[in-house]
Amino acid sequence: MASAPSNTSELPRRGGTHLPDGARDLVKILVTGPFGVGKTTLIDSVSEIRPLHTEEHLTEASVLVDDLDGVREKDTTTVAIDFGRISLSGGVVLYLFGTPGQDRFRTLWDDISYGALGALVLVDSRRIDASFDVLGLLEEAGLPYAVAFNAFPDAPSHYTGDQLRAALDLAPGTPMVTCDARDAHSSVDALLALVQHLIDDRPAEAR
Repeated sequence: MASAPSNTSELPRRGGTHLPDGARDLVKILVTGPFGVGKTTLIDSVSEIRPLHTEEHLTEASVLVDDLDGVREKDTTTVAIDFGRISLSGGVVLYLFGTPGQDRFRTLWDDISYGALGALVLVDSRRIDASFDVLGLLEEAGLPYAVAFNAFPDAPSHYTGDQLRAALDLAPGTPMVTCDARDAHSSVDALLALVQHLIDDRPAEAR
């Protein structure tokens, strides 16, 4: 499976909180996926403003409700949202809303997803089944999305793109790329794959 095409011009530049000159289309995007998949990391890597994180340390009380299988090294979790912003060429500004990954925060989903035009779904190929619930929510909401496999160092490399697409039961037109959520270039490329998908899905007269 190939990575998204590189576009090194679309990189975050941390600065003030004001919108850049020429901002024309303001787009709300969800960055979603299961617990521990890298949503906070991706938003942090691309945001041109200081990102907002609502992270808290995991405690013993959460052991019985949060599935740490495959993410034993994780010691914090998002309890509300992550938020960042990135400006793309052509006056497009993406507002990035990261969703909590645990089932116990699902009641926040409707509020966070309200008004979003699409979603970037981060997937961990070491635990593909953890992504089914999020994909189901997006399908129920009718929200277009792209899938980005986060390149964890120990992620299996023997799966083909067709196998991964079949495992997630993705529609043929759903973009599927790889990315490294720690790397701004790679993360922006994944977001561009989603934006292009949203453009392609619009009626021709609205593009």
